[in-house]
Amino acid sequence: MFARFLKDESGATAIEYGLIAALIAVAIIGGATALGGATNAKFKAVSDKMTAA
Repeated sequence: MFARFLKDESGATAIEYGLIAALIAVAIIGGATALGGATNAKFKAVSDKMTAA
């Protein structure tokens, strides 16, 4: 029974999928944050030009 428990890798597979999902989530959050910052800068530039006009 103990040897069968050591050979069981289903839990390890679930953990690996969880880590991959977490890595993808971090990448998406990082990309969205960078894109949001760039978009905010563009809108601010347009707003400043409209205010000055």
